[in-house]
Amino acid sequence: MTKNTYILLFVLTLISCNQGKDSKIDSGNAYFDLQGYFEKEIARLQRLNPTVSKTVSVNGINESNNVKVADWKKELAIFANADINKASWQGSFTNKKVGLADVYSSDSKKIPVKWVYVAKRGSEIQKIEIIIANKNILFQSNDTLSYYPDSLYLIKKQQKIRLLKEKKYTISGKFK
Repeated sequence: MTKNTYILLFVLTLISCNQGKDSKIDSGNAYFDLQGYFEKEIARLQRLNPTVSKTVSVNGINESNNVKVADWKKELAIFANADINKASWQGSFTNKKVGLADVYSSDSKKIPVKWVYVAKRGSEIQKIEIIIANKNILFQSNDTLSYYPDSLYLIKKQQKIRLLKEKKYTISGKFK
């Protein structure tokens, strides 16, 4: 091949790479951006550093403390990780308007996030609720996540591992 052919192939490769980036930027999110929302909340809470009345319950045994959360990213990671805008999940959720809320749901067995409820008043988020279900031959878990900005976050988890007793966990944090 000649030098001109190599240059032409190189230029065509660069152009095709550039077009892929543009189409990704233009596509945006198909559903509510949970990950983006919680990234903003995490940054806001790190800045405000509120005191939280935190209760952890394992199989009905409770422990409560007033705490300053050192790492909000870790504390709210389960909420941010429930993002439904993954490329492989596009088209897998239905979106319904229920009053002032958006409800996203999926019946796919391959997708653990089954339901996302986002209640708004104007552009302000009032409540986010997420249901996550994982199941395989050895393990089954069901999570219910609730987040009320500047008020409460609640994580309820039920786990059943084959041959072991079911465990129930609850973590609640009430903002003071």
